[in-house]
Amino acid sequence: MKIDDALQKAVALTNEKTENKSASRASEPKSSAVAGESVTLSPLASQLQSLEAAVASDNVYDAEKVSAIKSAISSGQFRVDSEKVADGLINTVKDLLTTPR
Repeated sequence: MKIDDALQKAVALTNEKTENKSASRASEPKSSAVAGESVTLSPLASQLQSLEAAVASDNVYDAEKVSAIKSAISSGQFRVDSEKVADGLINTVKDLLTTPR
């Protein structure tokens, strides 16, 4: 089954955000800021902040669909479409074989 690139990017951004926060805290000076100082962000930094906000507000998964699948599994009504699974596996293998490394 193929994993959606958007999901991978969201996870990567979340991991980078966590790593960057912990790295910046370790390197922060312990002195207080001087009054009147200002910081200007580059356009790229502003774009990254807006992307980060969009990723944070976007659900990575559909909670209603997950709930419906859980209910179907627990009630014994969930059916796996083996043909769909096989097609997904074949397509993933084809992508892996044709992707240059």
